[in-house]
Amino acid sequence: MGDALLTDLADEHAALDAVVADLDDEQWETPTPSPGWRVRDQIGHLAYFDQTALMAAIDPPAFESHLEKVMSDPAGFADEATAIGRSATGIELLEVWRMGRAAMLDALGDVPEDGRLAWYGPPMSLRSFVTARLMETWAHGQDIVDALGATRVEGDRIRHVCHLGVATFEWSWRVRGQEPPAPNGSVRVELTLPSGAGWSAGPPDAADVVRGAAVDFCLVVTQRRNVASTGLDVVGDVASEWMQVAQCFAGGPTEGPPSPSSGL
Repeated sequence: MGDALLTDLADEHAALDAVVADLDDEQWETPTPSPGWRVRDQIGHLAYFDQTALMAAIDPPAFESHLEKVMSDPAGFADEATAIGRSATGIELLEVWRMGRAAMLDALGDVPEDGRLAWYGPPMSLRSFVTARLMETWAHGQDIVDALGATRVEGDRIRHVCHLGVATFEWSWRVRGQEPPAPNGSVRVELTLPSGAGWSAGPPDAADVVRGAAVDFCLVVTQRRNVASTGLDVVGDVASEWMQVAQCFAGGPTEGPPSPSSGL
């Protein structure tokens, strides 16, 4: 994996930090598009799971014990995961998040490249683990940006979210108890990264294609935008269905954002 992916994760942290660093008390309370979540809850969520990621990296037995508690008391886990965001001040949240993410990055840098880390689903390779943390930071950061009407500096590091979006093609149906209509890799994806560079996946001669800005694609696969609210060009029935169900994150199935016709 080298240091490049960890550097990209650190840069994603920094881009979001720049958005929230100078918020006042009232802005920390701003509701975000996620129902019931304020800006403080979004940062608290990232801080909590960066801390458990640190645990997974440096103390696997402790993380396994944590997982046992999660399974035995899901409600208690939910309360624990939200406690930081709902009790700390904005300044305290920033300190906890900054310290936790720095410690996590250091610890992940010491994990062997062929190592695997336990997580809330199946164990993950180091590359997949770091990519998932970057995706989470970007997606929850998008909620904050939307809530505040702020601007975040995007970078080509978003290609990791694009990769995860493509890799979870089949998962997007299976999480809903459905069989995917085609195998992973059957849709061509052609995207433009923030720098203007191209990024692609899938066979060049595929009948089904998704084209457009990488940011738009990531907004759809993280369920921050309905595809109809983006500039993506979607060709073919399979590609169209995928863009309606795409879900690049773990957990149960979610419905995603409403269509533009809803007025929301």
